[in-house]
Amino acid sequence: MSNVIDIKSGEIKQSTVTVLKDININISSNDIVYLIGKTGSGKSSLLKTLYGELKMFAGTGGVAGFDLNKLKKKDVPNLRRSIGIVFQDFQLLTDRTVLKNLLFVMGASGWKDKTLMEKRAKEVLQLVGIEDKINSMPYALSGGEQQRVSIARALLNKPKLILADEPTGNLDPETSEEIMRLLDDLHKAGNTIVVVTHEEDIAKMCSRIVRLKDGIIVEDKKNKMQKAI
Repeated sequence: MSNVIDIKSGEIKQSTVTVLKDININISSNDIVYLIGKTGSGKSSLLKTLYGELKMFAGTGGVAGFDLNKLKKKDVPNLRRSIGIVFQDFQLLTDRTVLKNLLFVMGASGWKDKTLMEKRAKEVLQLVGIEDKINSMPYALSGGEQQRVSIARALLNKPKLILADEPTGNLDPETSEEIMRLLDDLHKAGNTIVVVTHEEDIAKMCSRIVRLKDGIIVEDKKNKMQKAI
């Protein structure tokens, strides 16, 4: 089983400030990992490194078949097409329907055949359980439904890796649990997923926790429940 993420002795800086150091992490294909830490622990910086916004300052890193040490600016779009990102604030285009949101993303990532595009859009909406909302406007959807659209969007290009960045941050507890169950189902269907969160309760369903504190990994355990440090 190949590693989708493989970072060894990683060090990451923002400007001249070291925000992550001595990062060692590997995540296999079809794995699901919860990256946990308080605000300022380094979660966002690690995420930005994984999708090419921050460079590796030291160490070695590979993500979805891309060498982070050799990543050039022109390579970043290709890296991001190999990764699906789910955002806390959904980031849907509010002036168009759910279908047109998905078609816009596919067009921007190189899809040409409209029939195939619409077919794939319907497929991913079915995967997340909201195919009946295909012609709805985002403002007519609940927060949970908007996040399902965001997850569907992340699945469009059959990515090697899904990064879910605080996916329940704007949702109530009941809806949060539904979204986490959906991500778990997608993992069971063969997707590699990294869930980034500062919410300890969100991790209760996970099998592996990687905990960040003050820019270093302080815990990497396969377990169902962990105590806060």
